[in-house]
Amino acid sequence: MKRLKLVKDDVNIDWFKHARLTFGASCVAVVLSVVVWAILGLNFGIDFQGGTTIRTQAEESVDVAAYRAALAPLGLGDVVISEVYDPGFATNAANVAMVRIAAQPGEDSVTPETVNAVRGALAEVAPSVTFTSVESVGPKVSGELIRTAFLAVAASLGAILIYIWLRFEWQFSLGAVAALFHDVILTIGIFSVLRIQFDLATIAAILTIIGYSINDTVVIFDRLRENLIKYKSRDLREVMNLSVNETLSRTVMTSGTTLVALIALLVLGGDVIRGFVFAITWGVIVGTYSSVFVAKNIVLMLGVKRDWSKPDKTEGNQFAAPGP
Repeated sequence: MKRLKLVKDDVNIDWFKHARLTFGASCVAVVLSVVVWAILGLNFGIDFQGGTTIRTQAEESVDVAAYRAALAPLGLGDVVISEVYDPGFATNAANVAMVRIAAQPGEDSVTPETVNAVRGALAEVAPSVTFTSVESVGPKVSGELIRTAFLAVAASLGAILIYIWLRFEWQFSLGAVAALFHDVILTIGIFSVLRIQFDLATIAAILTIIGYSINDTVVIFDRLRENLIKYKSRDLREVMNLSVNETLSRTVMTSGTTLVALIALLVLGGDVIRGFVFAITWGVIVGTYSSVFVAKNIVLMLGVKRDWSKPDKTEGNQFAAPGP
């Protein structure tokens, strides 16, 4: 029985043949994403713009669609409703939901009058509903969350920059971080264009994208380093093409199977996780693209050390040299 092969063993693709087009398109996309972000901004969710979270409990089962329909006539703007379930809940603490309402124009939080209106609207679909807690997040706290979130992304990029530098060479490090920067900016850009809600779940998705993309890039770089040692006299461009082709099967299989699961979640997962799943789906696509068409192009431009068997004080360090 033959194994299923998505990529032939003897594949020989010239990944630099249209380098001006592929790499140039990435540069243009990054610039456009930054411009769109600056002009349109982001559609921040409650986490980043402030608002009120109401925890409800009822004897009736939570029907998220019915709750949302009951609140729609109130015109509260951004409202997120999700059912909360914990196996540790007591039997009398089931049917719990979280209703998150964005801050209204000119107000730091939802007023008591609005909370009462929400209670009355929900009572129509769940007569026994009670509010067990009402918590508000002001604009100051939400502003701190925005800064902290972007600092988390910047810190992860900085840590990866240092890791790849120690693991390989500084040229590899710059190529990898440039590819990750490309992925993050394009993700922010698509969220800005499509006006998809940008919240803490999106930040979690971006950090996931960074981890996924760098893993794909490291696989290619590791094979590249092996081939640079093996083929010391071959042209750097040829060795890079060989390395990408040798890891292409793994790249296609990993990205393909991941996308199958993500698309299923995107279609069937519901509104609560749709933004998170969309961000990861988009990130897997652009992350795979950047690993192949961005990271290695930058390494080719910068040039790399060709013989790790000889110490070189000007390039790399003791961590960059492979073991015996």
